[in-house]
Amino acid sequence: MKIEQLYTGCLAHGAYYIESNGAAAIIDPLRDVAAYISRAQQDNAVIKYVLETHFHADFVSGHLDLAAATGANIVYGPGAAPAFPAYIATDGEILTLGNIKIKVLHTPGHTMESSCFLLIDESGKETALFSGDTLFIGDVGRPDLAQQASGKTREELAGILFDSLRNKVMPLPPEITVYPAHGAGSACGKMISGQRTDTLGGQLRTNYALQTDMSREEFIKAVTDGLTPPPAYFPLNVQMNKQGYENVDDVITRGTQPLLPDAFEAVANETGAVILDTRGPEVFVDGFIPGAVNIGLDGNFAPWAGTLIPGGQQPILFIADPGREQEVVTRLARIGFDHTLGYLKGGFEAWRAAGRTIDDIVTITPAALAERQSWIPLQLLDVRRRNEFSSEHIAGAVNIPLDYINDYIGKLDKHQLYYVHCAGGYRSVIFISIMRMRGYHNFVDVQGGMKALKDSGLFQLSDYFTPSAT
Repeated sequence: MKIEQLYTGCLAHGAYYIESNGAAAIIDPLRDVAAYISRAQQDNAVIKYVLETHFHADFVSGHLDLAAATGANIVYGPGAAPAFPAYIATDGEILTLGNIKIKVLHTPGHTMESSCFLLIDESGKETALFSGDTLFIGDVGRPDLAQQASGKTREELAGILFDSLRNKVMPLPPEITVYPAHGAGSACGKMISGQRTDTLGGQLRTNYALQTDMSREEFIKAVTDGLTPPPAYFPLNVQMNKQGYENVDDVITRGTQPLLPDAFEAVANETGAVILDTRGPEVFVDGFIPGAVNIGLDGNFAPWAGTLIPGGQQPILFIADPGREQEVVTRLARIGFDHTLGYLKGGFEAWRAAGRTIDDIVTITPAALAERQSWIPLQLLDVRRRNEFSSEHIAGAVNIPLDYINDYIGKLDKHQLYYVHCAGGYRSVIFISIMRMRGYHNFVDVQGGMKALKDSGLFQLSDYFTPSAT
């Protein structure tokens, strides 16, 4: 028997490969399925099942393409009603995989169809729990994402989750290993640990939501307090996972069309496409196409693209470092952004060489900022999340989280000069690029972000508080 976690850091997502005696199962695969097929081929194994813990909101699953490529059966737990052929298992049903068994545990609460898969090894011992978004390491799935689909309030869903955990998960053997669908950074929970697996016993000791002395009312309050609005792309992903989607190979072929500057500009004008520059922020600030939005590929690219680019139907043209074009389209497709129309052939340098107009962003070092602040009042904007700002910030800074940038359009003074920082420089450049696209040109990026400001020792800091879950 083999169990492998196939982790994707950008989405903080864990898919799983299980193999026994030539039969394999993939749990919660991403949309680009070649890696799963290749992994099974290494073992000369046949993929028998694609096991889905629920209809995911934070990514488009690869269940349809993987089943089409391998003949595997797509399996959901009770209550799922997909618009495509799938096997809907009953609560407690046993699936055979080689010499092992997988028991379906219906655990509604995060969503009503949410289920966990309990692995029973060759000797009949309960060994591992693939918990999806029902149970994370240090947290549980947020109960507010399925309100509309279920016709229930988040408090009602939280109560159902309480019952699922107490009746189905917590009584399992404490030595079993818990394999969740997400790690730290996922928006499907609010305080997920950086630890990617643990024993159930470890979680019974440390997970705030699994404490045996917690009442139902206390649990509901704990898991619903401090929930921020989910990213805007989540409903799109649920719909695609439930209704179906275009083959990812077709999406990639269409999205990786090379366009010379003239054609790139013409397509942008004809379609109103967002121009997405995926180079690193440190390069972007020195020169970019006017109106381009920077979301660097080497950060949390897909979640920020899904959060900040309106609607999955929005056409996108992009600039990338040479050789990374397919990566851009693939990572956008993972969150259901299937309308990428092509990329700038030759990258930004081709635009510059063609004599086209370029833009740039003014930057400043912490030392230069401190010197300037010593003789004139400055307005410092901190675009980190609210919990980061509350934990510690520069005295006098104003918090405008990047997540909520749209709430501040029209509220900032176009005649006021603002100095912008985040934690390290990634989000501040995103923020400034969006504001410039919308006609605000009065922003200066603080190099190195909060880390550099703090390390300089030149600025007064607020009192430090341990970061909260929100």
